Amino acid sequence: MDTKIKIKQYIAQNILLVDQGFAFDDDASFLDQGIIDSLGFMELVAFVENECGIQIGPQDLVPDNFDSVNKLNRYINSRLATARCRA
Repeated sequence: MDTKIKIKQYIAQNILLVDQGFAFDDDASFLDQGIIDSLGFMELVAFVENECGIQIGPQDLVPDNFDSVNKLNRYINSRLATARCRA
């Protein structure tokens, strides 16, 4: 399944608690739009670690990586590409 779809499904079902899906643009800021609060942020980090099998360090917990579907998708794909290159 596409990473963006997984991100949107997770946020809709587990953070927003809605069945209608993710109703925001893929560039919508999670923080500015009130999509995710601090607890939701930590849940999202745990989801990414568990779903993608990557360790996320404190240096990666920045808005450039986690503040929209598109930013998070780029971050995940970048981390997965780096992991494949090292293997």
